[in-house]
Amino acid sequence: MQQSSHSSNPNAVTNEALAPLPAEQRVFRTVDHASLWFSLGVGLLVMQVGSFLMPALSTQQALLAIVLGSLVGAGLLGWVAKLACDSGLASAGLMHTVYGRQFASLPIILNIVQLIGWGTFELVVMRDATVAIGRQSGTMTDAWWPLLATLLWGGVVVALISGSMVQLVRKVIARGALPLVVLSLIWLTWQFLNVAMNQGFSTIWNRPGEGGMGVMPALDLVIAMPISWLPLVADYARHGTSGKGALRGTWMGYAVANIWCYSLGVLVALVLPSADLVTALLLAQGGLIALSLILIDEVDNAYGDAYSGAVSAHSLLPSWSVRRWGMLIALVCTGLALVLPMHSLEPFLLMLSSVFVPLFGVILGCLAFGANTAKLLTEARNVHIVPVIIWIAGIACYHLLPKVAPAIGSALPTLVICFVVTRLLSAKQN
Repeated sequence: MQQSSHSSNPNAVTNEALAPLPAEQRVFRTVDHASLWFSLGVGLLVMQVGSFLMPALSTQQALLAIVLGSLVGAGLLGWVAKLACDSGLASAGLMHTVYGRQFASLPIILNIVQLIGWGTFELVVMRDATVAIGRQSGTMTDAWWPLLATLLWGGVVVALISGSMVQLVRKVIARGALPLVVLSLIWLTWQFLNVAMNQGFSTIWNRPGEGGMGVMPALDLVIAMPISWLPLVADYARHGTSGKGALRGTWMGYAVANIWCYSLGVLVALVLPSADLVTALLLAQGGLIALSLILIDEVDNAYGDAYSGAVSAHSLLPSWSVRRWGMLIALVCTGLALVLPMHSLEPFLLMLSSVFVPLFGVILGCLAFGANTAKLLTEARNVHIVPVIIWIAGIACYHLLPKVAPAIGSALPTLVICFVVTRLLSAKQN
């Protein structure tokens, strides 16, 4: 059941993505935000990216990058969540407010493209994990099983997107899936810690890095995962009853999940090096059951991509409902997952960061301290030149920093520069 705004003309097409959500439709409490973002933060993709930090970094350097990157990245999610909850606007509405009615179409389209990409990645990961689990149990030995697994998970996402997002979060995720996923993570962590103890925990803890990646570039890689959710967080947070609750729940839920899954990926890479993370997880005692539960939880990540992509697409073509757009995007992701191979995630993540770090640095700079978003949205021009210029310059800055100052990373400096410049120019205009 998709949400909609009331209109005096029953025949008018309501753009749900650009209208503030009415107060009576806001039901998410702190625990709902925390449950949703913990669930979205848990995933095989996150563990896989965690394993990318090895063997370049030492164990202690990797954990430092994971904790700091997760706290900063999740904090940004929480900050945007508060903006969305206070204003009732989806991501498309925030982009219209800051960048102008016509120009906002560009970042919205980029968002849709990256959400289709992420949705496809999620389905590929679920397919590969399903096939690995099936082969481990001896049931999936035929060549056509990957095709069937892709269609199966794609069908599940299509079915979920046809229902109510609010009910999915409050009943399915918070009450059912989340406790099982937490138990699975506890079990896998315990199993691999036991392996580490048997190999000599002090040796693993004091293991030096082999070089090739510094702490700040590693921080960029860790921050890239929560930042990839920045264009989605408002689509859910605007359903909250309190801005502070949205901030606390989003920050706490995602930070804990991100730290846990990144660290688990590092642990697995240290004690059981393997080119295939899923295979390594299956080697743990009880790994088959634990991995199966995590795999089921992965569905909400693909659902989140499809739903948020649908909200963004609806903002461009409101004659199609959010539900209709969501089903179409889920089908497109399924089709792409059938033909696209899994490849390196690191360049993809960093490319997305280069666009969305400065994009939301500018949005936070414009709206973070009590801006009247309803008035700004109403008075929005076609193009707001100053925010657009800062965003484009921020993208260039993100790509130039590794060449001129590789030791400091890209994400945090770019975010700070875009935020500060936007605040300074906004103060002068006011």
